[in-house]
Amino acid sequence: MIETLLLRAAIVVVLGSLAYFFDPFPVSPAAAGVFGLALAGAVILLERRLKKACLTRLIGAAVGAITALIASLLMSAVLERAAGDNPLTHFIVIVLLCLSTYMGLAIGANKGEMLNLSALGGLIGGEKVGKSRFMILDTSVIIDGRIADVGETGFVDGTMAIPQFVLRELQLVADSADSLKRNRGRRGLDILQRLQKSAHVRVQIVEDDFPNIRDVDMKLVELGKVLGCKIVTNDFNLNKVAQLHGVEVLNINELANALKPIVLPGEIMRVFVLKEGKEYNQGVAYLDDGTMVVVDNARRMISKTIDISVTSVLQTTAGKMIFGKFDERTHTVYEKTHTATTTTAGDTATQPLAPRREQSAAAPQAS
Repeated sequence: MIETLLLRAAIVVVLGSLAYFFDPFPVSPAAAGVFGLALAGAVILLERRLKKACLTRLIGAAVGAITALIASLLMSAVLERAAGDNPLTHFIVIVLLCLSTYMGLAIGANKGEMLNLSALGGLIGGEKVGKSRFMILDTSVIIDGRIADVGETGFVDGTMAIPQFVLRELQLVADSADSLKRNRGRRGLDILQRLQKSAHVRVQIVEDDFPNIRDVDMKLVELGKVLGCKIVTNDFNLNKVAQLHGVEVLNINELANALKPIVLPGEIMRVFVLKEGKEYNQGVAYLDDGTMVVVDNARRMISKTIDISVTSVLQTTAGKMIFGKFDERTHTVYEKTHTATTTTAGDTATQPLAPRREQSAAAPQAS
């Protein structure tokens, strides 16, 4: 760290001194020295920015700039030969060189992440980590919307790639005549805008397409193969197909199931019995995260909050199911508090109804 600071200080001193003593512009030596210091500051700022860029982006930017520069030089030579040597031609040549170089840098850096450095036979192996952080989003996970919440938490470290054919599919869904499909498509487009505005997520549009493949899911699988990236989805069928083709998949549903609270057999849970179960004398409840709870001996406790004892937990591909048992001898039933409103002259008061006491089965005998 100290060596880097010393090197930067030396660059500032050298450039400032050279500009001061040589005075390359028709200005005072002091003004030339200030220009040299500003130039040194710009170089240091550019160096700090380039340190944060990945190697593939740097290679892409260099290749793009060199290619654009060669093309602009060829066009300049043709232009000078055709239009002659005049001030307008010189101006057009300079503008052409600047614009083409800038376009080459920008496009090359943007497309540089698609370079497959593993083709060099492991000569540059450090970029494998960066490749693994490149994720492709499919249509279902974009419409689902939870990927935006996950990205905004900062747990996702990498670039989310949106293929162009996925955008086309979203647009077709958003333009559908069916109101339900149209709302789903518009929701997906809103989620993409939210991802682009998020400070914790990098979004990149991928232009690669496979015209010979009509199915969008198979296009995603082929794109994952070509780029060596993971596919983010919540589609069960796409998950299986991608695994069969050797493409890694990140399933949002599996992530949600993994983050659900752990319940062990024997624990006491408080649930609200919502409806009747399929089996005899069963009740069904749901936790806040949507987990189904099947409760034995709870059929007559529908619309009541009760304490149950967990007997087992079943983990499936669709989610988690909890099985419990209600025993009114050891567990509590939580009734809703009933209130009655009594109105007096000019005043209204709400009083809880007193619980109804059970009368004894045996009538008191007269003395």
